Amino acid sequence: MTTTDTRAETDVARRPTGLAGLAGAVAAGLALAITEFAAGLTQSVPSAVAAVGSIVVDFSPRFVERFAIEVFGTADKGALAVGTTLLALLFGALLGRVELRRPGVAAVGFAGFALLGMLASYGQPFADPVLTTIVVPSAAATGYLFLRLSLHRLVADVEAPTDALPGSASRRRFVTGVAGAGAVALVGGAAGRSMIIGRSEAVRDSMDLPQAATTVADPGPGASFAVTGLTPLIVPNDEFYRIDTALVVPRPDTASWKVSVTGMVDTELTYTLSDLLAMPLHERYVTIACVSNQVGGDLIGNAKWTGVRLTELLDRSGVHPEATQIVGRSVDGWTAGFPTALAFDGRDPLVAIGMNDEMLPPVHGFPARLIVPGLYGYVSATKWLESIELTRWEDFDGYWIPRGWSKEGPIKTQSRIDVPRPGDTVDGGAPTVIAGVAWAPTRGIARVEVRLNGREWRDADITTPLADTTWVQWRHEAMLDPGTDHRVEVRATDGDGTTQPEERTDVAPDGATGYHGVGFRTS
Repeated sequence: MTTTDTRAETDVARRPTGLAGLAGAVAAGLALAITEFAAGLTQSVPSAVAAVGSIVVDFSPRFVERFAIEVFGTADKGALAVGTTLLALLFGALLGRVELRRPGVAAVGFAGFALLGMLASYGQPFADPVLTTIVVPSAAATGYLFLRLSLHRLVADVEAPTDALPGSASRRRFVTGVAGAGAVALVGGAAGRSMIIGRSEAVRDSMDLPQAATTVADPGPGASFAVTGLTPLIVPNDEFYRIDTALVVPRPDTASWKVSVTGMVDTELTYTLSDLLAMPLHERYVTIACVSNQVGGDLIGNAKWTGVRLTELLDRSGVHPEATQIVGRSVDGWTAGFPTALAFDGRDPLVAIGMNDEMLPPVHGFPARLIVPGLYGYVSATKWLESIELTRWEDFDGYWIPRGWSKEGPIKTQSRIDVPRPGDTVDGGAPTVIAGVAWAPTRGIARVEVRLNGREWRDADITTPLADTTWVQWRHEAMLDPGTDHRVEVRATDGDGTTQPEERTDVAPDGATGYHGVGFRTS
């Protein structure tokens, strides 16, 4: 081996791959931030994080989806966004390290970055293909050029004469450039996300929910129990659970947004938000739940919803007799379907535009969503509603059905213990208060019973229901031996006389069953 070859290998070995990886990660972050900032300027360019994350959601196996919900709960969207970003940064770091030794590899990597971003973005709502084709490759190219410049400075520093001072000009320029680009990426990404949120919040905040033609009375004194730790009868909007497939909340432009009634109808009609606001509005208390709610889980909530009767829109269009399914379609492409007959059986579903006396929050479907009492959300609760399509039951399956979930999703009779919490220590010198909620929307709750330490079942007190479509609170008091461990279980009986089964079943394919139990101790 020649002296020249040896020196070349030594120079390569001396190259700081760790710093090259840092430059690659910052380059990837810079590319993402550019797309995020562009998405903030105009909704015609989707967020690359959201677009790629949506593909991850759509193609994830069912066990991955369930794992995310069980582990992260309502924070699963944030976790996925963070995970998608971290993967991009790690990929960028890998490209930086490889590029240091094999120049040209990063060009291929960033080109693949751009291609994936474009393909993912084209399928996003409101995406303009021309603008997307300009912005996404430009962002990737900017990231790549920054990486090449950074590595040039890094290599120049390493290949400087051996008597050069440690803090050489090239190294300082490298550090300054990476730090500056990292700051630009953080600020630009945050600014873009802020603009995306603020764009629709300003419009929504300027709107007032009109007075409803049919109102519901405020809950009376018998509708709730004053028990510390008990879930409120009406869950505030900012505490209401959120489960959907949207990594970034869709924010339709209310000036151009429309919802259409299409398919097997006599007349296809389209409504703007102004049209809906001008129609007779109706208030309803309705409890909705996610099919992924485990026994004792909190993926359920009760709210006052305001909207237009779905049956009024259907009657205006004229539903064909053979149209046996109603499909709700979201602006982001999500779909859900339920039997047409359920819209006309008295449960009175709504195209809701209001939640707890204000316009729908963006995370809960602004400007409009479907609320169908008695059905799990995966077959009915289409948020960011774009169309209502009438079709045959056998002709279409909603988003979750091909992924292994049941096509019919009636909410099961269930109950939950809120007080005491698992592992609590309660005062053994006073009656122990046990309390929670129970639900069987459209059937109502007729009875709640508790069982302490495996003994006989005893009736609990229940609140006066707001409607058969809502949950009730329940409570029970018992004197228990102090200084001992206890276990309490609960079961509910609905208005049809059906008592929830004791056997525990999984949430798949149509909702969990089983008694909820809690262990605690008296002092």
